[in-house]
Amino acid sequence: MNFNIDLKNIDLKNITLEDIQAKLKNVEKKTWIKIGSSVGAVIVFLIIFYGVLNPIVNKKKGQLDDMNKKKEETQKFIKMINTGKANIKKIKPKYEQYSTLFHSRAEVEGLYQTLSEFAAANNLIISKIEKKDIIEVTKQAAIEKATGKKTKGKGKSKGEKKIENIAYYTIPVNFEITGNFLGYIRFKRQLSLSQKMLNFDKESIVVVKGDTTGAIKVSGTLTIVGLADDFF
Repeated sequence: MNFNIDLKNIDLKNITLEDIQAKLKNVEKKTWIKIGSSVGAVIVFLIIFYGVLNPIVNKKKGQLDDMNKKKEETQKFIKMINTGKANIKKIKPKYEQYSTLFHSRAEVEGLYQTLSEFAAANNLIISKIEKKDIIEVTKQAAIEKATGKKTKGKGKSKGEKKIENIAYYTIPVNFEITGNFLGYIRFKRQLSLSQKMLNFDKESIVVVKGDTTGAIKVSGTLTIVGLADDFF
């Protein structure tokens, strides 16, 4: 490219448009063609870059940012899982300890036999054992009972049952027992030593008329408790 303009001999302070035009007239045609080609190449490059390459680069950059964001979220989620596992491992022994206080399905089904064995060991006769309908105790009700404070919660629709909302079940059992008073006291003590959640909600003790041995007749209601996740 022969584009020789002697800038040293140009007085830039006093230069005019005519001077510039005169200098440019001395430039060869081939030089102008080369200049035009170079400028055209630059324009084509800019068109390709901004029209084709730049959108692709921006798209890839967006995908990379999205991938990095998801990677961060995944790491946070993994951290939460690990924390949850650690907490479960920590409370599992306590859960296993306290869950034994609740009756299992087999223990509920075998309740009559258990009570009969305890009664026979204390010279008592069971004349009635009647299991009533199971009562659901929601988690909200359990918290209110434990704290003595009412909690705000959504009301449950009629007929709607969700196992995840149930804390435990209570099973009332009506009973009648005849025998010696001291034997009955020992019977209740044996039940308390079984380390199961069992409450005597109602209890009526009367002396059997005409019995010279001082026999008593006890009627009432005891309640056993079962975990929702265990067998219901």
